[in-house]
Amino acid sequence: MTLERLLGAACAVRPAAEADAVDGVPARVVARPASAQETSALLQVCSTHGLAVVVRGHGSKLAWGRPPERVDVVLETGGMAQLVEHSHGDLVATAGAGMPLTRLRHLLAGARHELVVDDLAVGRGTDAAGSTLGGAVATNLSGPRRLRSGPLRDLVIGVRLVLADGTVARAGGKVVKNVAGYDLGKLLTGSFGTLAVITEVTVRLHPEPLEVRQVLVRVPRDRLAPVLAHLVDSQLAPHALEVHTEPGVDALVSVGLGGGPGSTRHRAGRLAAELASPTLAGDAVAVVDPEHTTAREIRHVVPDAGRARSTEQEVALRPTLLTVTARLSGIPELVQVADDHGLTVTGSAGVGVLRATLPEQTPVTEVLEAVTAVRAATTRLGGSTVVLDAPPAVKASLDAASTWGPVPGLELMRRVKAQFDPGRTLAPGRFVGGL
Repeated sequence: MTLERLLGAACAVRPAAEADAVDGVPARVVARPASAQETSALLQVCSTHGLAVVVRGHGSKLAWGRPPERVDVVLETGGMAQLVEHSHGDLVATAGAGMPLTRLRHLLAGARHELVVDDLAVGRGTDAAGSTLGGAVATNLSGPRRLRSGPLRDLVIGVRLVLADGTVARAGGKVVKNVAGYDLGKLLTGSFGTLAVITEVTVRLHPEPLEVRQVLVRVPRDRLAPVLAHLVDSQLAPHALEVHTEPGVDALVSVGLGGGPGSTRHRAGRLAAELASPTLAGDAVAVVDPEHTTAREIRHVVPDAGRARSTEQEVALRPTLLTVTARLSGIPELVQVADDHGLTVTGSAGVGVLRATLPEQTPVTEVLEAVTAVRAATTRLGGSTVVLDAPPAVKASLDAASTWGPVPGLELMRRVKAQFDPGRTLAPGRFVGGL
């Protein structure tokens, strides 16, 4: 019996094409379940026959992490893309895992609600559609505005999931204050699809600010530390605090503010005046955005962080992409180390999480030297370095340890994996420690 016929009783299945390969690992079929029940039936068969399954939304972040050891089935979540519920009064929404973040934003906008998650994969994936809700949860996607509302794992209040053996389960609920049971939502967030298949997510929403402003500041490198320290300690409650640096160029610091009409403008003006102090950015300061700035534009406070790629060549580019973290006071030193090794850095200086990139054409030896140097700096500064993505030649030179870096609690994670997915059905080898 062919694999299509074996799985076809569970859900829609088609043969995999070359484009369905997962980070260079070819797949055999693509399955598209339309519900948790179909997902369950599919995984029961896969588990019984020892088939490896990799979950895909739009595929915008499918190359993040390590290549899976093998792929028999690509499980597409696009058949589960409905908005199940939007509870206006409770500021809560439930949607299928395949719901595109852009569509969810439009659906919520009528009530002036938003899921405060910035799509860092805009322009990538199938039809350049960016991230799905399930993909964002699986990779714990967060962007500039996590300073306002916390990372995505703090916004997930409930999940519906299917374990590798086909067991359907729910965790959490549909209200923010829910204390029943273990918080599986947090466990699954950032697990890269290695523990279970998320089919539905309930998230906490926030009201859209009535007014937003940005303050942009060019900061000479030797003044970056006092400027960031001033902003971190600011009582003006910024929604975003981003830093963008390129080798040999002064840093661009951007501050996003939001709130009621008038007060936001006042705070932006006050902040710009403070930053214009000779002891901070001085004459290099400061532009307060024009009045037509919208709430949606605030997520793009850093150039290129949310820019849609317009050509196939741009979409196909795979620079080396690192996630680097450090304590807040260590960000200026981390930026300097990255700059010394040719890295472009963009990220949330307000929460100590940055993305660092090297161009695709950078020689492998230079990439490895840069990763080693940045990892040493982040370790010294209380953080970590993860190689999220890289060109194939670079990935071939990295093992799981050098991709993810030291992972506290790895043995505990191995035991969790053994409980959730003892047969290693889900994305084997993709996550930390080769899980």
